Amino acid sequence: MANISLSDLTFSWADGTPVFDGLAAVLGPGHVGLVGSNGAGKSTLLRLIVGDLASGRGSITAPERLGYLRQDLGLAAGQRVDQVLGIDGIRAALHRVESGAGTEADFETIGAAWDVEERAIALLGRLGLHYVADSARQLDRRLETLSGGETVLLGLVAELLREPEALLLDEPTNNLDQVARQRLYEVIGQFGGTVLTVSHDRELLDRMHTIAELRQGEIRLFGGNFTDYERIIAAEQEAARAAVRDAKGDVRRQARELVDTYVKLERRKRYGQKMWDTKREPKIVMGERKRQAQVSAGKLRNNHIEKLDTAKDQLQQAQELIRDDRAIRVDLPDTRLYPGQEVLELEQVELACGPTVSLRITGPERIALTGRNGIGKTTLLRAVAAAEPRVPWRLLPQRLDLFDEELTVFQNVAAAAPHVTAERIRGQLARFLFRGTDADVAAAALSGGERLRAALAMLLLADPAPKLLLLDEPTNNLDLPSLEHLTQALAGFEGALLVVSHDPRFLDEIGATRRVELTPEGLVE
Repeated sequence: MANISLSDLTFSWADGTPVFDGLAAVLGPGHVGLVGSNGAGKSTLLRLIVGDLASGRGSITAPERLGYLRQDLGLAAGQRVDQVLGIDGIRAALHRVESGAGTEADFETIGAAWDVEERAIALLGRLGLHYVADSARQLDRRLETLSGGETVLLGLVAELLREPEALLLDEPTNNLDQVARQRLYEVIGQFGGTVLTVSHDRELLDRMHTIAELRQGEIRLFGGNFTDYERIIAAEQEAARAAVRDAKGDVRRQARELVDTYVKLERRKRYGQKMWDTKREPKIVMGERKRQAQVSAGKLRNNHIEKLDTAKDQLQQAQELIRDDRAIRVDLPDTRLYPGQEVLELEQVELACGPTVSLRITGPERIALTGRNGIGKTTLLRAVAAAEPRVPWRLLPQRLDLFDEELTVFQNVAAAAPHVTAERIRGQLARFLFRGTDADVAAAALSGGERLRAALAMLLLADPAPKLLLLDEPTNNLDLPSLEHLTQALAGFEGALLVVSHDPRFLDEIGATRRVELTPEGLVE
C-alpha cells in the first residue's frame, strides 16, 4: 500500500487567504481518517492531492492511480448510470463487437475491459443499487431516478471501477441510510489500498487505522481509531486545564510577592530617609548605605518582576493548549406551538415516487422520517411543503439549492428576511461563523459545510419565524462541535420538527420520539 507524502506544501486562495504554509505529513499506508473543524482545509487538501488545485510551493507524492469521491459530485441530470461510471463508450464498443459490427477502433476502446459490465453490475449490487430486475438495465438508469444517497454510492462505484491504488473520500456517508452505510463500510473495509477519508461519521472513523487531525495548518497523526483519538484529546485537555489552573495560581502568587516586595522596599526607603534626615551617621556612610540599598532593591524588584513575567508566559503557553474550536451558536426564534394545535394534515396523498401517504402533525411534535435510499423521503417533505401547513414553515433541502448563487451570503439571508435590519442579520451570521467580510462571499464560492451554515441562518432568520421546520439531512457536512450546538438548539425548539436523518444518535438527542418509516405501501408508525 502506497503512502501519500506532503512536503513543504503551501497554498492560498486567489484573494490571498492562506490555507497551508509548509505543511508536511505522510498519510498511510492503511485507512486514514482526516478530521478537523469546518474551514480547516480538509477538502482543499484532497483537491490538492488529486491535482484539482495547484500548490504555491512544496510537493505531493501520491500513487499514480487515485480514486476521488467528491463531496459534491456535480453530476448533470439526464445522464445514464454507465455515463457516470465512465464506461458508456466501452459498453457501446462491446455491444458492436458482440453483434458482429465491431471495428479495430472498438477493440482498442475495450482493451482489457471485456468484463467491465459484469464488474460494474457486481459493484452496484454490493452497494445495494440493484432495484431493476434486469441487471443489465441497471446501467441504463437515468440519474434523476436515483436518490441523493444512491448518487453517492454510484460515485464510489465509478472510482472503484478504475482500480485505484489509493482512495480519497470526502464525506462518503452523506445522505446514506443505515443499510447503505453498512454496505459502504464493508466495501471500504475490503479495499486493499490506502484510504484517506474526510468524514464526520463516527462509526466510519472508528473503522480507520489512523486518525490525522488537521488543525491550524498542521497535521498530527494518532494511531488507532476515532474513539482512541477522542480519548487522547480528552486526556490532553484535562492535563492542559490542570496546567492552566496551576499557572494561574503561580501568577497570583508571584503578583502577591511582587506587591509584598514593593511594600518592603517602601518601608526601607522611609527608614533610610529618616536616618538621613536625623543625620545619625556620617554622610559618606549613609550615602554608601543608600546606594547599596538601591542596588539591592533593584535586584529584588527585578527578580520578582522576572518571576511574574515567567509565570505569565507559562500561563499563556498552557492556555494555548486549550482547544477553543469555533462552532456555530444557534438562537432559534420564539416559535412555540401548543399541544393539540393543528399544524398539518395530509390525507391519502400520492407521491410522485409511488407510495400514497397520510400524515397528521399537531403541536410541538418531533417526527423522525426514515426509510431506505430512493424510497421518496425528500419527495414527502416537498409534499408537506406543498400542502400549505397551517403555521409558518421552512424547508432545509438536502441539496442546499436555496441560494441565488451570484448573491453573497448576506444578500441571500437579507432576501429571506426583508424586514430584518442589516445589523441583526450580520449579528446572526456571525453566530454561524460568517464574520465580517466572510458574509460578503458569493454563495457559489461556499464549501459544503459553509453552505449548510448559511442555509441554517436563512432558515432561522426567515420572516415570519418558522413554527414548523422540515429538515432534510441537516447534519451533513457539519463538524462535530457545530453538530453538538445544532443538536442542543433543536432540542430546545418549541415548534414542530419533521426530520429526515439516518443518524440515530442525532434523532435521539433532539428528542424525536415519534418515528415514521416511508415504505412502498406508505407511512408506517
